[in-house]
Amino acid sequence: MGTVVDATKQEPNRVNEADGPLDPRRWWALGALVVGLLVVGLDTTIINVAMPTMSAQLGASTGDLQWIADSYIVVFAALMLPAGLIGDRYGRRLFLLVGLAIFGVGSVVGALVGSVEGVIAARALMGVGGAFIMPLSLSILPSLFPAAERGKAISVWAASTALGIPLGPILGGLLLEHFWWGSVFLINIPMVGLALLVCGFLLPVSRSADAPRVDVAVTVLVVAGLTTLIFALIEAPEWGWADARVLALFGAAALLIASVAVRESRARNPMIDFGLFRDRNFLWGTVAALVPSFAMAGVLFVVPQRFQGVDGHNALGTGLRLLPLLGGLFVTALASDKLVPRLGYKVVIPTGLFVLGGGLLTGASGSVHDGYAWTAAWLAVSGLGLGLSMVPAMDAVMANLAPERAGMGSALVQTLRQVAGALGVAILGSVLASAYLDRIDTSGRPDEVADTARDSIGGAVEAAGRSGDPALLDSARDAFVHGMDLSLLICGVASLAVAVAVAAFLPRRTAADPRPAPAPAGPGESGHDREGALHP
Repeated sequence: MGTVVDATKQEPNRVNEADGPLDPRRWWALGALVVGLLVVGLDTTIINVAMPTMSAQLGASTGDLQWIADSYIVVFAALMLPAGLIGDRYGRRLFLLVGLAIFGVGSVVGALVGSVEGVIAARALMGVGGAFIMPLSLSILPSLFPAAERGKAISVWAASTALGIPLGPILGGLLLEHFWWGSVFLINIPMVGLALLVCGFLLPVSRSADAPRVDVAVTVLVVAGLTTLIFALIEAPEWGWADARVLALFGAAALLIASVAVRESRARNPMIDFGLFRDRNFLWGTVAALVPSFAMAGVLFVVPQRFQGVDGHNALGTGLRLLPLLGGLFVTALASDKLVPRLGYKVVIPTGLFVLGGGLLTGASGSVHDGYAWTAAWLAVSGLGLGLSMVPAMDAVMANLAPERAGMGSALVQTLRQVAGALGVAILGSVLASAYLDRIDTSGRPDEVADTARDSIGGAVEAAGRSGDPALLDSARDAFVHGMDLSLLICGVASLAVAVAVAAFLPRRTAADPRPAPAPAGPGESGHDREGALHP
């Protein structure tokens, strides 16, 4: 499997069944990609389970926890496009391996530091590695599988990230029961080592000499814009949403992001090809993938804190209690491969979004006194909706991409999904923090106790236990659940609104072939269809 893929030439024995047999090792190669993706999927939730422990042992506030989550996501999102283009031009397998190595180094750093700032820096370094792993693993698939198998391959790709997600809470809980919080970083090391080994041996060498060059200025502008936006969202509850500093940060973020759009719209060979959004399949498939990413990131940020701070469960108990969400996602991610050919994207994706919205709105009606059966039910329904909407949406996006645009297209969608995830943590975390600060009653308490309780639900548990103040703990728990309900309400309403829009505007597919016909080649394009064959 050492053939080099050039976008200007048809590749034999790869994805065009008419030209010869398919390489039988393509499924083994997909298995190698699964190992690499497990590293990213595992880290997604293992850090969320560890956050309450970090809050207690490192003295991290809610804002600090948001930065621990978002430092990874912001770097991940901002660098995925240049990382995808670098892989397209110089070798997808090579830079997938580079990404895995960087992710491993960041994990070692995270385990060894002893401060909030150090953890944030380590997470940012891991984000650099993840920025190569995620888009390149997806962009390799069109060079391995024909259109008839691509939906199944993408389902396996998506399910492998889902497989890492439920393992994260369980492994994180077990580790935190017996070791210090840094062990949640060290668990990545054997996974990275295995991924480096199998990916190095099994993946094909593929690249596209026609891929655009990396625009350093655009990359810097994207990093600056996203960081400024996330900083404003995280600090707004503390400074005030109408504070001049917050408004200035929002204005600066808008200018930076607008400058990216202006620069790229005028470029002859843009790094971010906004022309992809002229295709309705790409546009509405992308929109349909963003809301589940936004909702899932927010849910995984707030729910573990509820399980530990409000319900009093330990880290392992928290991980186990997240399984209904992640199990539902895993089931429908695999089932969607059979549903889409029968019903089409236009039915399956909006249905998934409606199910997701229903689950989240049910969760938004919760209270401090809810039993776990109630919570497990709405988490399971939400998980079913996540898998039923997100995986078909990704397939709809990839279905219309020519091989030479696979890296750019997949990186653009993955970038937007990570931005949605970062905004999910930042916006929903800030809504939670604002509601929590407004509702908690710390009157009559010493300043030290009041300040600790107002920092986070974990701080309130610690302060109430130290001072023997059950009334403070009851107030904090009520305030937290109130903020969590508002966050889930936002997610639920957004899911239902996007479901209606996708049902109205996503192009209709036939039941026999849910994929669109190849678009005509534009000026200067090679005329490849999505299987890599050349039109006569």
